[in-house]
Amino acid sequence: MGVAGRGCPRAAPALLLLLLLLLLTAAVPPYRGRAEGPPEDIDECENELNGGCVHDCLNIPGNYRCTCFDGFTLAHDGHNCLDVDECLENNGGCQHTCLNVMGSYECRCQEGFFLSDNQHTCIHRSEEGLSCMNKNHGCSHICMEAPKGSVACECRPGFELAKNQRDCILTCNHGNGGCQHSCEDTAEGPECSCHPRYKMHSDGRSCLEREDIALEVMESNTTSVADGDKRVKRRLLMETCAVNNGGCDRTCKDTSTGVHCSCPVGFTLQMDGKTCKDIDECQTRNGGCDHFCRNTVGSFDCSCKKGFKLLTDEKSCQDVDECSLDRTCDHSCINHPGTFTCACSEGYTLYGFTHCGDTNECSVNNGGCQQVCVNTVGSYECHCHSGYKLHWNKKDCVEVKGGLPTSLSPHVSLQCGKSGGGDRCFLRCHSGIHLSPGLQEAYSVTCGSSSPLRNKQQKSNDSAFGDVATVRTSVTFKLNEGKCSLKKAELFPEGLRPVLPEKHSSVKESFRYANLTCSSGKQVPGGPGRPNAPKEMFITVEFELETNQKEVTVSCDLSCIVKRTEKRLRKAIRTLRKAAHREQLHLQLSGVNLEVAKKSPRTSERQIESCAMGQDHGGNQCVSCRAGTYYDGAQERCILCPNGTFQNEEGQITCEPCPRPGSPGTLKTPEAWNVSECGGLCQPGEYSADGFTPCQPCARGTFQPEAGRTSCFPCGGGLPTKHPGATSFQDCETRVQCSPGHFYNTTTHRCIRCPAGTYQPEFGKNHCVSCPGNTTTDFDGSTNITQCKNRRCGGELGDFTGYIESPNYPGNYPANTECTWTINPPPKRRILIVVPEIFLPIEDDCGDYLVMRKTASSNSVTTYETCQTYERPIAFTSRSKRLWIQFKSNEGNSARGFQVPYVTYDEDYQELIEDIVRDGRLYASENHQEILKDKKLIKALFDVLAHPQNYFKYTAQESREMFPRSFIRLLRSKVSRFLRPYK
Repeated sequence: MGVAGRGCPRAAPALLLLLLLLLLTAAVPPYRGRAEGPPEDIDECENELNGGCVHDCLNIPGNYRCTCFDGFTLAHDGHNCLDVDECLENNGGCQHTCLNVMGSYECRCQEGFFLSDNQHTCIHRSEEGLSCMNKNHGCSHICMEAPKGSVACECRPGFELAKNQRDCILTCNHGNGGCQHSCEDTAEGPECSCHPRYKMHSDGRSCLEREDIALEVMESNTTSVADGDKRVKRRLLMETCAVNNGGCDRTCKDTSTGVHCSCPVGFTLQMDGKTCKDIDECQTRNGGCDHFCRNTVGSFDCSCKKGFKLLTDEKSCQDVDECSLDRTCDHSCINHPGTFTCACSEGYTLYGFTHCGDTNECSVNNGGCQQVCVNTVGSYECHCHSGYKLHWNKKDCVEVKGGLPTSLSPHVSLQCGKSGGGDRCFLRCHSGIHLSPGLQEAYSVTCGSSSPLRNKQQKSNDSAFGDVATVRTSVTFKLNEGKCSLKKAELFPEGLRPVLPEKHSSVKESFRYANLTCSSGKQVPGGPGRPNAPKEMFITVEFELETNQKEVTVSCDLSCIVKRTEKRLRKAIRTLRKAAHREQLHLQLSGVNLEVAKKSPRTSERQIESCAMGQDHGGNQCVSCRAGTYYDGAQERCILCPNGTFQNEEGQITCEPCPRPGSPGTLKTPEAWNVSECGGLCQPGEYSADGFTPCQPCARGTFQPEAGRTSCFPCGGGLPTKHPGATSFQDCETRVQCSPGHFYNTTTHRCIRCPAGTYQPEFGKNHCVSCPGNTTTDFDGSTNITQCKNRRCGGELGDFTGYIESPNYPGNYPANTECTWTINPPPKRRILIVVPEIFLPIEDDCGDYLVMRKTASSNSVTTYETCQTYERPIAFTSRSKRLWIQFKSNEGNSARGFQVPYVTYDEDYQELIEDIVRDGRLYASENHQEILKDKKLIKALFDVLAHPQNYFKYTAQESREMFPRSFIRLLRSKVSRFLRPYK
């Protein structure tokens, strides 16, 4: 479907146009008049003077109104049209110089730059090459690469290419051809003329009021009814609205005493009874605006503070809920009036304002561990060397008297057996149960305690942990149309037996540690008969057991034992997989048999499901059991932790015993939510053999920052403390006070700069904190978490919509980084890009820059290039069918960077889209700028541009709520021009 020739109505692919027009008509309902009105309206516009209007005259019931073409504004007299100086508002959106011309404006560039395709931004001129980056091709407007290495010239909308195929000839379709009043296209170009009440200026474009008309108006204004001259009275009675509109600026009405002048809304009649003067509405109650008010001719505009949105009444401001948008925060988002804050789950640290990275707790004083600290995702673990076991406080290590036991008591057991033609498996947790509920349909159950180096490289560690070999294995399997359950298992027809008979067991294993994770994956694509397909589900089971020297025989050494164990585990994994697919894998926690997962029921079979483990019914929803309570599977509800136990986490199914030896009756009352409530803990600066009273203060030269510990940490390097009972390293009397960004080395007694990838915000510390997650710092000696940056190049590239963003956005991007993206749209589609704002340092000579061009070659056609900060938005189209984008920063810079969305649209609408994005009025209004910065609105616009049928997702009411009327008026004029280029 093509486009008809110039001057003809456009035929077709009219789907998008139809939808745009639907949007416009829905947003601005037509005037329908009153049900009962005057007998017949007089059309004041039907005369040779066009109602006195120099551009368009619009008749309305009982009156008329003059309007002006794009690029002009109505004068105070309500009839004449004056040129709008677009350069006064945000420099017309021009990067360098803005030049105002009649009815329009032009952007110019400084020496060494040339104007890019979007006609607003400027690009460094290439000194070499024969492409459009070179200035010698002579294109007046747009240079295009042509086949076989040649170039071709194109013109902006409203211009025609001259016969020399280089210059562009202005037409009346752009800025009214540079004419103030009337414009007519001729072979030589636009020809200007003036309204009958005006005469042509010597410049051949502007129009001046005729002297005889001005004199007549002056005489009319000085006429007084009180004058006794009969000739004047007779003339007054002879005045009529049919002649020169009765001398009225706006509306004229004949009465028995002469003409009566009136003014439209937004103007007030002056003392002469003829002239209309604009009312500054902002002087009275701020024009009714919530925040800011700006007066305009005949009206006024309201705008809002940053973080607020103008509502449909165009006066009220509503807070933008950033938390309702995608990708605002990695974990949780808290909305505030005009802004928002992000928060991270426990075990994660916030960086870059919105991102969460795993906290490396082991980087701060070894995580408080007495011996070995192992960091894990979202947490950490302390471990002990051979001959020691972990204390109840999970940090100290106590000596195991009598050496290692001959057999380690199992925490977990797996038993499978034949049942109903297949295997049924039971995974039983005997101790160390911990439940971690996840987002939506997900959970993780941990049983027992793991050996050191879990989740790290798999290897034997005989030397560090005695004659013990750790065997680890895991399995992940996927269930289509499944969902995570962790609810009480339904009885089988023959009854669900918690333990299978020994003789029917095909698998029987015991483990020191097991972790079962169930999570829902991506949505399965639906079909005609399955519109809402359930999600895929992934189950991962990780096992760990230990073999030691006691199991070795003459015929089988430790390595042989390990191989035998691994072989048994492989068999167990195969059986486990089959049981899971038959929905016959069950957990037994606290004596309650639970389903691990189940297939989604059919619609007809859906029933109200019970709450998950660790949750109780709270009104009409499921609520996790609070700290200090646990979920009792037998009673199916949350109950208080018994006396002598505690639980400091939500949603758990057991309570931990208080570590204090002796009778539990001496402990605190039930519902203890923290181990400290068990009573008698040694406080920071104290210690004892078991962490409970009686306690001793830490000796001089040692300190202890935590409660319930069995020893104190030495300052190191022979450093004393200021007093006994010290609670931190800062109590140690160092030889020098280290400033932030440094740590005290107790060997050399000097301050050392924190290495790259770490930071230290405080004085007098003996360590540096590791950056969270995959972040690092640009240099050593960092003093703040904000200097930890993710170096990954961000974004999502799609065929229809997507975005790119600088690394670590919205935090500062790292130094010495380079990112490259390539957008390849489907056939017959073009690229529209919006840069809402971009923050690049301007202190140096373009050390950091963002460039968009056809290919990686510096000689290819460039669409956009900048190395400066611009807080006002810019939208533009790519002239090439694909786009290569590069961002680069040097070694000394950093700034917030950018997040740039894009959409690909049907190339048949290229001229319309270009006409819209090249108009400075799209960027002049603060409300328009906020539209281009509003992620929700841009998503809606791009959604319809990419897939026009998505227009029907938005109701007329939503369309009206999304955009201010001024934006709708701008779009209407562009669509109208696209449909009818010439009147």
